[in-house]
Amino acid sequence: MTTTEASLDLGFGGEPFVAAVDWGTSSFRLWLIDRAGRVLSGRRSGQGMLEAAETGFSAVLEAHLHALGAPLHLPVVICGMAGARQGWVEAPYADTPADLAAVAGAAVPVPQAGRDVRILPGVAQRDRLRPDVMRGEETQLLGLTLLGHANGLVCLPGTHSKWVRLDGGCIVEFATFMTGELYAVLAKHSILRHSLAADGSAPERREAFAGGIADALDAPALTTNRLFALRAGGLLHDRDPQDAAARLSGLLIGLELAGVRQFGDAAGEVILAVSGPLQALYGEALAIAGFAARTVDAEDAVHRGLYAAARYTFLEEVTA
Repeated sequence: MTTTEASLDLGFGGEPFVAAVDWGTSSFRLWLIDRAGRVLSGRRSGQGMLEAAETGFSAVLEAHLHALGAPLHLPVVICGMAGARQGWVEAPYADTPADLAAVAGAAVPVPQAGRDVRILPGVAQRDRLRPDVMRGEETQLLGLTLLGHANGLVCLPGTHSKWVRLDGGCIVEFATFMTGELYAVLAKHSILRHSLAADGSAPERREAFAGGIADALDAPALTTNRLFALRAGGLLHDRDPQDAAARLSGLLIGLELAGVRQFGDAAGEVILAVSGPLQALYGEALAIAGFAARTVDAEDAVHRGLYAAARYTFLEEVTA
């Protein structure tokens, strides 16, 4: 097992009903789920769409299934970038307003996969003024509806953060913010790399982070000026690189939230679907921006969404 791979065994035992896969651009996550919806075991690696397109999607999938001892007949349901035009098999977008249950029931079969493999479609917003797309998040949103969050404004932080308005289990509209990608580009490939922590990460420096959020919310039009000030501050005032990294994170997340204030009616509670370090960052940022937020575990949501999609797709065939 390489350093980019990890296995999970929750020790429940029992027979898997389906292999559920969230296949991103640069990440791969697979779980074996039983008929009751319990995650039995899982695998994750950095073998996302970009790598799998070169080495072979089927080969990557089968290697992980074999590592978990999955039965040869076990069906597979996949969400994410494996269904992109550059992916394994294109799964055409469903259009907004998009009923999440209907999207989950429209999985596309993968021919000659050696087992029954289905890829879920993404969702497209074809408004010419606000065109947008998602792949993978729609399945996470389905899981949220099953947790009782079928209405309201949802925040899905990540490399490309999604803000989604749900109404009765339908995606009415959404907006994508390239916050995570911008941080990575600026931290690793811009002049700011000389002024930040050596590994480019955003450490927990609460005061610097909160100050960046407040400044971006107060005057979003000045954000690019304040970004360069991180470089100037390092040169002229010996600014701590750890503080600079935390402030960069705050400025970019604050800029995202300033944009969200323009995204229709942003009043009321926000459902924050998040896992890992982003939970603390976005929780604090939302509080500073004046949003009331309820946090839901993003990984639990995607498990539930993939399980529901598998039931829509395979249950009749599996029980026959």
